[in-house]
Amino acid sequence: MTRSFASVLQRRGEVAVIAEMKRRSPSAGWLWADARAEEIGAAYEAAGASAVSVLTEAQHFGGSLADLRAVRERIGLPVLRKDFLIDELQLWESRAAGADAVLLIVRILELERLQALLALARELGLAALVEVHSRGELECALAAEADIVGVNSRDLDTLRMDVTLALELAPEVPAERVLVAESGIREAADVDRLGEAGVNAVLVGEALMRARALRGAMAATAALCGRRRRERTAAGFGVPASTRVAPSTGEAQAPSGGRACPK
Repeated sequence: MTRSFASVLQRRGEVAVIAEMKRRSPSAGWLWADARAEEIGAAYEAAGASAVSVLTEAQHFGGSLADLRAVRERIGLPVLRKDFLIDELQLWESRAAGADAVLLIVRILELERLQALLALARELGLAALVEVHSRGELECALAAEADIVGVNSRDLDTLRMDVTLALELAPEVPAERVLVAESGIREAADVDRLGEAGVNAVLVGEALMRARALRGAMAATAALCGRRRRERTAAGFGVPASTRVAPSTGEAQAPSGGRACPK
């Protein structure tokens, strides 16, 4: 049975922390090459994190599904599988490995594919963090009826960082949706700024993994937890009827020629 990812991110008056386990990244290189996933997850839980994100992509992030299984078995928090997921088989795989939530990146999915994967995730009991990096991608996520929207400050194409992006897009996200800020969060002051904008949760990895020691990772995590948040009252923008399409069942591979989400 899955653990509720969405509910732990909706802490009234407080910014929730999704602490991330990743050994390396394309932009920073190796962070903690010999990190043991289950020990990192336990440290995050002890420090007050609300959920744990596990990178399972091997080539660029040094992760695996074995890492996800190890974390899920060790801790009681919801666990997010973070990877480049594009087909139904990967969602079934995620569920079998113990994931409570999955990452779906608008940049690499057409609208119909995003809707199909969201529909299957709900059927499997998986929450979906739908990641965007622009106003156009946010419109696409809302058109697909994403319940949890993540604004990534890092552009996946250029790896450039825009730490103000989540602040700019926050007023456009309806108050009933969960809003997560991703990337570029390094200290409590960053969380405070996002909390003032009504961001529900922050996803932090690099700043924690750079500690390269469990005690340091715990201290870095604890410093970000318990920060205050203002309630977001945004109604969001309307989604044009022309962008709304019925969910598609699709095949197991990403389709070609579908409606692309705007960047």
